Amino acid sequence: MHAIASGPAERPAATTTAGLRGTHWDPARLPAGVEITVHSLRTHDGATVVGFLMRRGGEKTVVCAMHPREMTVPQYLAPEVLRAGAAFWVQGSRSPNSDLRLEHETAILDLAAGQRFLRSQGFKASVLQGTSGGGPLAAFYCQQTARPTAERLTKTPAGRPIDLAGADLPAPDGLILISSHLGQGALLQSCLDPSVTDEADPFATDAGLNPFDPANGFAGPPQSSRYEASFIERYRKAQTARSQALDEHARGLLRRKAEARARVKSGSTDAGDLTRSAWSPLMTIWRTDADPRCWDLSLEASPRAYGSLWGGNPFSSNWGSVGFARSCTPESWLSNWSAACSNATMERCAPGIDLPVCMIRYTGDNSVFDSEADRLASLLAAAALERHDLPGNHHGRAVAPGEPDGQGPAGQVVQDWLSTQRLLGGPAA
Repeated sequence: MHAIASGPAERPAATTTAGLRGTHWDPARLPAGVEITVHSLRTHDGATVVGFLMRRGGEKTVVCAMHPREMTVPQYLAPEVLRAGAAFWVQGSRSPNSDLRLEHETAILDLAAGQRFLRSQGFKASVLQGTSGGGPLAAFYCQQTARPTAERLTKTPAGRPIDLAGADLPAPDGLILISSHLGQGALLQSCLDPSVTDEADPFATDAGLNPFDPANGFAGPPQSSRYEASFIERYRKAQTARSQALDEHARGLLRRKAEARARVKSGSTDAGDLTRSAWSPLMTIWRTDADPRCWDLSLEASPRAYGSLWGGNPFSSNWGSVGFARSCTPESWLSNWSAACSNATMERCAPGIDLPVCMIRYTGDNSVFDSEADRLASLLAAAALERHDLPGNHHGRAVAPGEPDGQGPAGQVVQDWLSTQRLLGGPAA
């Protein structure tokens, strides 16, 4: 049985690295005798998650891939991991492919359900694999498992109670980070369009901060823009300000609901209190694809293609219906997309990781730039870190026709690392 996840359509590599199809494998690449089974699991707090286990039998180690938002079963490293002699596990969160209900704190409980199941299947070692946004999630899980239960988080950034102390969180034995960024909040803040002047009007724009105005240095795609250093400085400060304003907006929505609930609890039967206490507000956030490094290739110059993860047309990706944080709740905004409030950040979690870590980043990535990759490596100072910089875009595919593909070398790196860490034991091709 094989399942293919959906995602934004991949566009030509010469102009963008968009799409999830770059993460897929051809079933013909799987080693002979691989069995793929589907498992429905119950989390500590009663939610249901689904996982896919790929194995030939006899493996002692399992590599576990989970992304907080996306469910992509055919991970491109799976054939190489299986060929090396380990099993491969892919699972989703309780609300895959949606930001609406996601909170990283409950995603930890989701990941833990998979880890408990795998231990029950007889695996002696478990290695977490975090690709892109899966990296900060894996680091957050490692941070919480390493803490004494009394020191684990008891609530989400929105104040929702979370029982991480009472949950069984099996500790992993290693960590593989691929194209990992520093956290969804940090990623989004660098992508926010700070020229937005009214969150309720997607077209309200401060011309002096508009990254797509030729007066500020923009050039139409695929020609590289040229932004002045003074513009970038103002731009970055304004991005922080917009992110903080969205934080306060989310808190304000939650306060209104909490105040109404308190009045109802005290006996109010007012229709306004009753409706507000049951209200589930949503946040629609436009213009979240405006990192100037995607449009000005001289900023942190690298072999990357013009454009962002979402494509080479900034007007389509910045104003289109698909994009980071486009639709979420106040709770999910604070847990996932807030640079200041999210607990799932490498700044907070990576320094406490003392496991063997294999870090792979692609030099043509237009989502994780050199400065972020270097910062991540520095934050992993306590880990037994092995870093590899390989050619390719965010998904390891060739940046342009005729250029090298990084997925094959990444598979070899992972095979070698698992062997070096003595994490293998079982059938090998």
